[in-house]
Amino acid sequence: MAPTRQITSRNARFQQWQALLTNRNKRQRSREFLVQGVRPINVAVEQGWPIRTLIFDQEHQLSTWAHDLLRTTRAEQVGMSAELLAELGEKNEEAPEVIAVLEIPDDDLGRIRVPDDFLGVLFDRPASPGNIGTIIRSADAFGAHGVVVTGHAADVYDSKSVRASTGSLFALPTVRVPSAQDVTSWLDHHRSAGTPVQLVGTDEHGDVDIFDCDLTVPTLLLIGNETKGLSAAWRDLADRMVRIPMVGSASSLNAANAATAVLYEAARQRITRQRQSPLR
Repeated sequence: MAPTRQITSRNARFQQWQALLTNRNKRQRSREFLVQGVRPINVAVEQGWPIRTLIFDQEHQLSTWAHDLLRTTRAEQVGMSAELLAELGEKNEEAPEVIAVLEIPDDDLGRIRVPDDFLGVLFDRPASPGNIGTIIRSADAFGAHGVVVTGHAADVYDSKSVRASTGSLFALPTVRVPSAQDVTSWLDHHRSAGTPVQLVGTDEHGDVDIFDCDLTVPTLLLIGNETKGLSAAWRDLADRMVRIPMVGSASSLNAANAATAVLYEAARQRITRQRQSPLR
């Protein structure tokens, strides 16, 4: 495979890519982030995400997958040593075959569809990028239409979040917004158009068990910060506050685990309703 260029040292371009792993401001200024792994890159390609650069191992024989990716993807191609690739891949030993440099899309709530069966997740001020990625993965698995991350929060495009999503980031619209007002304006627009989205907050002291809350109607699930829970603004806006019934000594779940449990219950209710509906 003949690269359009080669990088053999930790030059300025290499350092720029390396900074994308840990520096949010530089990701925002350049509007790009790094992705590795067969499934995440494949999903990104299938979903039409703009790929700016493909960085590949120029020292070793590439797999058929890597050859096909480089042959069929319109993007700059850069050859690099396995040692340097391992640094960009944040691995001490085995280097990835390919790392993709992807463009960050606009944070536009319009990217999220709001159909009559809408199911979405809002994560309020998350501190852990790994939890963001895990929630995106669960939301994708259980049929949600999108994820919203609000307030001063960890970054969706942090490498830990990207890895934890295992490719779901590229299949499920995920949008960052600064305040609750941005979300309520978006919801008001859809409500006025005939989709009455309910806001369901989660809390260990919620006033009803999750099983007793109707999640078959259009719903935006509200998940709070890992240590402080939902902000007062979102508690005031919530139509219902629900709790996950628990036994044992644990009083609460990790935010990502709680979101997964509630998403599963929403999916269960919707599947049950479909099965019980008379045939048309």
